[in-house]
Amino acid sequence: MIETLHISNYALIDRVDITFHPGFNIITGETGAGKSIMLGALSLLLGGRADSKAVRDPKMKSVTEAVFSVRGYGSLENICKENDIDWDDEHIILRREISPGGRSRAFVNDTPVTVSVLQQIALQLVDIHSQHQNLLLVSPPYQLRVIDSLAGNEERLKKFSEIFGRYRHAVKQFQLTRRNIEQAREEEEYLRYQYQQLQEAQLEEGEQEDLEREREVLINIADIKESLATVLRTLGDGEENVDSLLKSASDEADSLTDLLEGTEGIPERLHAMRVECQDIYQTFAEADRQLGADPRQLEAVEERLNMIYDLERRHKVDSVGELIALRDSISQRLRSIDLGDESLHSLQIAAKRAKKEALDMAREISAVRRKTAEEFGKILKERALPLGMKNLQVEIAVKETELTSTGIDFIEFLFAFNKNQQPMPVGSTASGGEISRLMLSIKSIVADKMQLPSIIFDEVDTGVSGDVANRMGEMMHDIASNIQVMAITHLPQVAAQGNAHYKVFKEDTETSTVTRICELTPEERVDELAVMLSGSSVNEAARANARSLLGLGK
Repeated sequence: MIETLHISNYALIDRVDITFHPGFNIITGETGAGKSIMLGALSLLLGGRADSKAVRDPKMKSVTEAVFSVRGYGSLENICKENDIDWDDEHIILRREISPGGRSRAFVNDTPVTVSVLQQIALQLVDIHSQHQNLLLVSPPYQLRVIDSLAGNEERLKKFSEIFGRYRHAVKQFQLTRRNIEQAREEEEYLRYQYQQLQEAQLEEGEQEDLEREREVLINIADIKESLATVLRTLGDGEENVDSLLKSASDEADSLTDLLEGTEGIPERLHAMRVECQDIYQTFAEADRQLGADPRQLEAVEERLNMIYDLERRHKVDSVGELIALRDSISQRLRSIDLGDESLHSLQIAAKRAKKEALDMAREISAVRRKTAEEFGKILKERALPLGMKNLQVEIAVKETELTSTGIDFIEFLFAFNKNQQPMPVGSTASGGEISRLMLSIKSIVADKMQLPSIIFDEVDTGVSGDVANRMGEMMHDIASNIQVMAITHLPQVAAQGNAHYKVFKEDTETSTVTRICELTPEERVDELAVMLSGSSVNEAARANARSLLGLGK
């Protein structure tokens, strides 16, 4: 529930700090006193649009902050942890700030959050029901949510959502594959021509780089041959070469090892050097022989490279690796064409199986909805009867539709308010006052299922009076036995039902007019009800009437 509300620098409010109570909280005040302003500030915590025009003093920011008690209400803990918000088992604090420039910032437990996260959390803490929200009653999606809430369908719908998601994925896969196969079949002849060219090329990964290096060698073969000849002469072919010199040095060193201390092992080292040089000689000699093996080799290399370059230009790629990948991709597409009917059949079976699973779950939900709708119609008629709707007929129509993300049901609330009248959609048959009473009746029925700590009724009793107003007050009071209820009202019969009473009023300061709110004492409450009963002049008769009303309060 809402424990405290702070509003500063917002419209006519310079600063307001209010402490609310469990049960039924009443808010009254003259028209224009600022009740709607206070509600507008509170709606900012529910993700409402921030407007810089609402900032009272352009030199300061506007702040709206509410402290909610969440004892025994741990469903928000996961949301907070997912968004790195510190969690407190006792309280949660929502704050919205608006700068004079219109920039908005949102906080939960002093952690900066996006407005969408703030809204996600706030909507699980408080429900603001105002007159314009009565239009929800004519909305089929809202009507469906009411029935699902009463039916306790949350877990069933969660399971159905997963099943329906799998069904939609299966259908998408089938449609995508069918589209790809149809497109591939249109291009089949060209694809086979491309694949044949790439297959016949017998491409190998990395061969382009190898061929380009080989071509570079062949183009410069004369210079390479001359360098090779010099190396070979130096190592072994010349009159004086490294091999003969190392042999001579090794023989002489061998004769010195017995005479010179510290020369042991040098002959072996010279021999090892000679072996290494001989190996180098053989490597270069083999390279020399290969370079001279085929004079047409350069022509063959150039021809192969030109073929590769032509394929790369044709297919707009830069490497043999990409050509190989393209070849394999075309091969896969051709296999898909060849196996297309078989693949489509398998995917179609999978989609049908997924649809059947979704339909089975949807029918299970539908059966619960139909039973709940029948019970709800009876309860709603009984609940609305004391509100002056003695001829009310209620029919909750549940019609089967195509499978959608909500199931297979279209739900429509049908009402008749007079005898011998056929039930019709509420939007075409009910007055504003009748819709208000219906909505209050529905809220009273679903209050236990809403799992909301607080609900705010904003003048939902407009258009009623007398005993009906008293009955509406009693109904709100009954709802408040389970959750915190706040009601903004002009009716003394409703106001008298409250456990706590707050008055919104305007006050003139030296420089401006501001909106204030205060909790009334028992005597002040008598005076406020007396004013509401008789107008601006308050006499003892009006006070007596007010005391009588309060005596009827629970």
